[in-house]
Formats: sequence, structure tokens, C-alpha cells
Amino acid sequence: MSGRLALLGPQRLAPTLGATLGSLAVPPDAPVATVTAGWQEREPDDAELDAHLGGRSVNLALYRRVEQVFQADGDLERACHARQETLRRLQALYRVRLDAALAGCHALLATPGDDAPLVEEREAALNALRDLDRRHLGRVREVHAEFEARWRPGEREPLVHARSEVTRILGGVAALAIAGGHVAVLLNRLRLLDVGAPARKMTVVAWSAGAMAISETVVLFHDDPPHGPGHPETFEVGLGVAPNVVPLPHARHRLRLDDTRRVAIAARRFAPGVCIPMDEHARLDWDGARWTPAAGTRRLGGDGVVTSWSAA
Repeated sequence: MSGRLALLGPQRLAPTLGATLGSLAVPPDAPVATVTAGWQEREPDDAELDAHLGGRSVNLALYRRVEQVFQADGDLERACHARQETLRRLQALYRVRLDAALAGCHALLATPGDDAPLVEEREAALNALRDLDRRHLGRVREVHAEFEARWRPGEREPLVHARSEVTRILGGVAALAIAGGHVAVLLNRLRLLDVGAPARKMTVVAWSAGAMAISETVVLFHDDPPHGPGHPETFEVGLGVAPNVVPLPHARHRLRLDDTRRVAIAARRFAPGVCIPMDEHARLDWDGARWTPAAGTRRLGGDGVVTSWSAA
């Protein structure tokens, strides 16, 4: 990545986007492209975001653009929906195996003692969990590759035109700001309109699901969901603009950060990616070589402790 990148905590209650852009040397009157596709039908409801940016935002309208592409190219729409159905099926089957793999990890970590056989079995259980995650991501990549090879979306005129328009707009702004919302919808729109390519050369600020979507691996998480078991699950291949981190937005509301066993399993499972609770005022800056965390930004530790991240 040749531009500058910052990941932020949620912006609704404590917006820091404007100050962050200023710290990245974006002039206060320079236009900033915004992505609110994760809000789906509420994509145009960006008045608050625009006001925070001083009226200089340019909404890329990715959700609307893709809907227009689908209206003009019904075959592509059906192919995209079929791909999502396949991915949903894979996710459901992966969860079946994930439940058993995580149960084994929890049981072994809860077993008293640190003798050599027990330590060896704990590591073996974690390796089995990592292998399951890698296999699932491999299947997800295969689904995307098959879709690209069969449908060649980059050669279909309605999508080519939409991508060209997005690229043109990005060429005339000083930065790109990616908001949160529904992470699957957001990632699909970003990928379909090929935003990752120009984003790597720009100043980018992303938060919540936006930070998740541009990471290398999208991880879904909630320790106490309304329905079903609360297991973090590998979900998708991200755009890869933000390397080596696993952003966890709203972590203090969704994770039991005082549960050392859960924290340890997550930190060790997703290593070498660093699991970051991205709550209000959290910030990470990437300069192309290393991450620099702002004061108070935390990370999950392999020992089960959540600590301030003072160095990357």
C-alpha cells in the first residue's frame, strides 16, 4: 500500500474522523470520498457524516451503483446471488465443525495442570482449529475464483462502466472514508466495484465493519448472541488493504474481555494477526511497514489478558 491508512473505533457517539484526516495531512477543504454501502437502503442518509466532514464528502453510492448494474445485467445479479447462497452453505457447514473444535480447545484449556502431555494436546487442538479456519477460507477463495473465471465481471459492460465511474471519482478526492454497517454487503460492494485497487494508493480511514472489510480476514464475533453459540468465526477473505490485524469493533459490548480462556484462544487462533478491540477512541495507523497504535488502543494477548498496545 503506497497511501496512508488509519483504522478507527465506532464513530457514531465519538466521531474522530475529521481530526484523523487532518492528522494525515488531508487539507480541511479537500473532498473526501465516503462509502456507506454497509447501510444498504439507508446509504444516502449520510447528512450527519457529511456535516462532520464540513460538507466536503462525496458519497460513492456503491450500494446504489451495484443495484443499477443488476438492473442492467440480470445474469450477473443471479450469479452473484448464487455465489452468496454457496458461501452461506459453506459457512453453515463450517460452523458444525467449528463448534466441536472450539469445545475441545475450551475443555483442554480448562483442564488443570501444565504437564507436557496436556500442553501438547492444547497446542494440537489449537492447530486443528487453525487448520479448519484455513480450509474454510480456502473454499471461500475457490468460490470467488470460480465466479471470476466463469462470469468475468470485469468484462461486462454495465459493471465496467460503474467501476470506471468509481475510479474517476476516487482520482479527484484527497482521501477515502469507509463506514460500517452490514459487513457482508459492504465487502461484496467494495469487491464488485474493485475499490481495493485504488484504495491501496490513497489515504484511507475505515471504522467498524469498514475496518473489517479491508482487513485480510473477516472474523465475525459475539460471545453472547441472541441466537446460537457465541463463537468467533472466520467469515470471508477481506480486501487485504489492512494487513496483520483482526479488527473487533464494539468489542466491549460483544466480547467477554474478562474471560481469559476465550481471549487466549482468540489471540492464539488468529495469530500472527493481532486481535484489536476497536472501541471508541481506538486508532491504528499503517505506514506501509508497521502499525502504530494510539494511546489506549488495546490488543488480545495469548495469555488471556487484554493489554494496551504500545508498539507494533
